[in-house]
Amino acid sequence: MDRLKSIYNWLARRAENFLALILGALFVSFLIQIVFRYLLNLPLGWTVEFVSIAWLWGILFGYAFVVRESDVIRLDILYAALPRWARRALDVITSTICAGIFIWSIPPVWGYIEFMAIEKSAYMKIPFDWVFAIYMPFMISVIIRCGITIWRGITGAGPAFDTLKSAGTHDYD
Repeated sequence: MDRLKSIYNWLARRAENFLALILGALFVSFLIQIVFRYLLNLPLGWTVEFVSIAWLWGILFGYAFVVRESDVIRLDILYAALPRWARRALDVITSTICAGIFIWSIPPVWGYIEFMAIEKSAYMKIPFDWVFAIYMPFMISVIIRCGITIWRGITGAGPAFDTLKSAGTHDYD
């Protein structure tokens, strides 16, 4: 078990490193774009394309592999005011709907990603199936997170996100 945990921690750190590289490359590309466009009056198309792709990958890869449930920002004013049983029921209902929508959309999304193999980006000539492929791990991550929330709602193990007690709590009272 310790071996699996150490492998998981190592993979989590590599995912954070990869996301940091994406953000760093995005920033450098953005600076190059500013210098060439406004100082040299030579706009570069690839920088805009790269920033768009890096932003897409950063958001979806980050949520799928880096962001922990405790890091997610929530607006839970009404949720926190509900009694424990209502929060649990709401977790189960909303997570079931969310997971169902994502599961239902897997085949059409997969079809779209496969279809986009025929197109390439304008400047960098990256196949669009590569660009959009990150959406599949994102979808699977959302489905797994919803499944965990459903299980915790049914068993009463959490998450409550009870902001009245502590911003970091994740257990039902």
